[in-house]
Amino acid sequence: MSIDFININTVWASILVETLQHLGLTIAIISPGSRSTPLTFAFATHSKIETIPILDERSAAFFALGIAKKNHKPVVIVCTSGTAVANFYPAIIEAKESRIPLLVLTADRPPELRNCHAGQTIDQVKIYGNYPNWQIELSLPSVELKRLEYLRQTVIYGWEKTCFPKPGPVHFNIPFRDPLSPIPQPEAIALESKLSQNFFAAVKPICTTEFIPNFDLIELLKNQLKYQQGIIIAGLAQPEKPEVYCQAIAKISQTLNFPVLAEGLSPLRNYSQLNPYLISTYDLILRNQKLAEKLIPEIVLQIGELPTSKQLRSWLQATNSYRLIIDKSDHNFDPLHGKTTHLRISVEQLAKIFTPEITLDNSDINYLNLWCNYEAKIRENIDKQMSAINQILEPKTSWLISQTLPKNTPIFIANSMPVRDVEFFWVPNNSQIQPFFNRGANGIDGTLSTALGIAHSNQSSVMLTGDLALLHDTNGFLLRNKLVGHLTIILINNQGGGIFEMLPIAKFEPPFTEFFATPQDINFADLCKTYGLEHQKIFSWKELQQLLNPLPSSGIRILELQTNRQLDARWRLDNLDKFAAGF
Repeated sequence: MSIDFININTVWASILVETLQHLGLTIAIISPGSRSTPLTFAFATHSKIETIPILDERSAAFFALGIAKKNHKPVVIVCTSGTAVANFYPAIIEAKESRIPLLVLTADRPPELRNCHAGQTIDQVKIYGNYPNWQIELSLPSVELKRLEYLRQTVIYGWEKTCFPKPGPVHFNIPFRDPLSPIPQPEAIALESKLSQNFFAAVKPICTTEFIPNFDLIELLKNQLKYQQGIIIAGLAQPEKPEVYCQAIAKISQTLNFPVLAEGLSPLRNYSQLNPYLISTYDLILRNQKLAEKLIPEIVLQIGELPTSKQLRSWLQATNSYRLIIDKSDHNFDPLHGKTTHLRISVEQLAKIFTPEITLDNSDINYLNLWCNYEAKIRENIDKQMSAINQILEPKTSWLISQTLPKNTPIFIANSMPVRDVEFFWVPNNSQIQPFFNRGANGIDGTLSTALGIAHSNQSSVMLTGDLALLHDTNGFLLRNKLVGHLTIILINNQGGGIFEMLPIAKFEPPFTEFFATPQDINFADLCKTYGLEHQKIFSWKELQQLLNPLPSSGIRILELQTNRQLDARWRLDNLDKFAAGF
């Protein structure tokens, strides 16, 4: 029992930390500060919890987010009082929207030092609004046994709320009075002989339960799956067991003879051997109006969130086909407000209950073949054109790295153009590459820090990013000495926001370049020297391939591809509509 009986605050903080360790916590991320001293001391001296100090709170929170994404377990973040608390906010928003478990511990001044201009004091109670799954301000520390039992049970409940009924952030605001440092207090020292050795005996990791299908669910499935022409849309997903997830969708697809339209960020594209009906070129297919009309489905099984593709969303909205949305969370995954039913189970659970009784053999094999034939022809067109591109062009990057990275490589894909190029061009493969992303709020906050969190204590990892997303989070490089493992950053440096070149505002100059593209003109080689990082400019595709397989085992490096954002945008505008032309 790792309880520090020096003073009231150390007892309080160490019981909190010991409870978390019994629940299964293994990593805590700490940003420096005075008011959080008892928490920092308790985490830093605990032998079974990896505690990592990170200067910048925003970076710290996104680093923790990345670790939690990869491990599918809650991670603790700790900060001091005042505006430090506000810097956690972007990551908390992303954790809520992308359903990632985070336990947020913010130290605070006691009540008597609030609203009286005491230093480093703001209103921290419910500061994160509705984003936490649950939030509470703990009582002031005490060594009364009943209060310590209250602390233990409240921590257990908060930990549970990071995971159930859906993963997300939980906020504990924790006030401390002086002394913050471990200065002895007699009442705390006296507690050591009174606290039972069995105080933590009932604190166990949380158990999960399997969903059991009922009669109403089976009747719903029998009724809805009577349609002949159907598709499965596999959207954004970061499942804990990607192969099991892909197998479940494959079982449903092959039982129903429904094609699977797989988002580029879905693991399905990296387990393509499991699914013979995989469609990766749906965005390009649907740009051909004749094909789009031929392929209108009677029913859509939507797995989780919709893919990024605007083309797909517009088509679904226009066809207004019935959609059965499969996801066990309580989120609303229908931004199109169509004819939908949300089925609150996981796709893995759904696959287990598929039987001949439910899945009548009445699917239209000709409809399935249409999708598969278009996929094969358009994929051939893409591969032929990409192979012929010798100059460094942003759209080719995603196509190339999908065929180059070592097996099982984790890759974090930044928002804006990288996620869209991945959706357009990521080639189905059998490399079991692990895609990660921050598509909850779709922002560029914490891009680098999240990628470093995914790379930490993991297989050598990769990040694909544009220059603005990287520059927005360069404080993440302060983590370089804390990273256990390796991160290769594939940097598309087009000196500005390439995605804005695809929008109508690009025609209005001024103010387009200064206020939308916002070029920063940073020398990344010099930036890397500042942080002691490896940097290399890439001048050929062959050079990039050689540097991506195999990957180094430690450190951070930037592989910089300089492109022209206007030429990149013009290539997309000239070519995306042509891949499916002529059918």
